[in-house]
This record gives sequence, C-alpha cells and structure tokens, in this order.
Amino acid sequence: MRFLIIFIFLITNVVAEELPGIKNIVIHKIPKTYDNVIFLDKNDQKISINEYNGNLLILNFWATWCEPCKEEMPSLDKLQVNPELDKIKIFAINIGKENSDKVNKFFEDFNIKNFEPYFDPPTTLAKMFSLRGVPTSILINKEGQEFARIIGSIDFEDKKFVSWIKKYN
Repeated sequence: MRFLIIFIFLITNVVAEELPGIKNIVIHKIPKTYDNVIFLDKNDQKISINEYNGNLLILNFWATWCEPCKEEMPSLDKLQVNPELDKIKIFAINIGKENSDKVNKFFEDFNIKNFEPYFDPPTTLAKMFSLRGVPTSILINKEGQEFARIIGSIDFEDKKFVSWIKKYN
C-alpha cells in the first residue's frame, strides 16, 4: 500500500505549495496543456481560452445546487475587480446542466456582477479536466497552461491567496 501511494504521487507531477489556511491548492510541477478548451456563453456562443492568452485565467466549475459554490462565488466576484490583478479573467462555468434562467437567478441572488456565467452543457470540460466535484477552479497561466487547481471552495479574497496569485498575474 505504501508503495502504491508513493507511485501515485510520483506519476502525478504535482506538489502542494504551502499556503497557510488554504489547504486545497494543487500546483503542478509541469504545467498541463489542453487542446480546444471551449465552453459556451449565455447566448450559446463558443468561447475559447486561446483568445485570452497573455492573461491569468480562472475557470471556476460550479453548480447552482452546490453549497460550497454559493459560499465562494461572492469572493470570486470580488477577485475579478481586485486592482492588484489587472490581467485576471474569471470564467464561472456551470456544469449543473441548468438552464440560463436558473443560472441568471443564482447570479442575481448572490449579487454577482463582475463576470458572466458560462456553460459546459455536454460536460465536455468536466471530463477533459477530470473534475471530481464542484467547486473546482482551474488556474491557467499566460501561456494557456494549467499550472494549478483548487479542489473545493476557498475565500478568493484571502490576503495569502491574493499575494500568491499575484505572482502569476
């Protein structure tokens, strides 16, 4: 069993960076590259992350029924307008197969105003990124590669997190 755990750790190429109070960030030793990362806006228009190279991207996967998503979404909204992060772009991608009216009501109820909702209706990205639950946030560097992910919810306004993420801005 011990051998199996060591083996799995070695083949995943990840390391957890210590951020006191933030335990669920996984940072990749070698950034991951994906082809065709495409999702839909509220008008069913395709959005590709390739259009945003040169920016720090957060792809936040969530659902309206997810309690931790409800907790973190307001802080994610505020992160989008943090003046220290002028090159950040946040995409809140709903994977709950919910209609746009329900998603828009969620944004209204939680006063989310600084970014729009996006959709992954066939759960293509959920499969591509091997998501195990929501919320999960994929952090994409300026070269378009996943350099880290957040599994579960965090406070995106946490000073330690903001200080850390600024290094990638």
